[in-house]
Amino acid sequence: MTETREAACHCGAVRLRVTLVHGLHTARRCDCSFCTMRGAVTVTATGDGIEVVAGEDALTLYRFNTNTAQHYFCRHCGIYTHHRRRSDPNEYGVNIACIEGVSPFDLPLVVVNDGQAHPSDVGASRVAGVLTYTRQDTPE
Repeated sequence: MTETREAACHCGAVRLRVTLVHGLHTARRCDCSFCTMRGAVTVTATGDGIEVVAGEDALTLYRFNTNTAQHYFCRHCGIYTHHRRRSDPNEYGVNIACIEGVSPFDLPLVVVNDGQAHPSDVGASRVAGVLTYTRQDTPE
């Protein structure tokens, strides 16, 4: 059940068309050193599921550790838009907050993968925990 959505960085310089595997049902975070600081919730797109519609020249690339994962950011506003995964270089993680009409706060529960014991290093993907979000009524 694939689903195609439009996505963009904060300033709109980078615009993407993403084909998601299982829609928003793959939403997750990671607790590796980089993802912990980045704080994004991602959903899965296949290796051919990312089309840069505009702003390819505005994308900047960051790699670290094994240099397998490729993390893309808008060089103007600094927003992380997507990355090629280390655990499966045939997949992309897409920042759910960049997807048109979607907020990570729409998800009441997000699985956190154990990126400190990365599946490429230990041979299996493990869950480190779960993040939950509960909306509070705002006082009038």
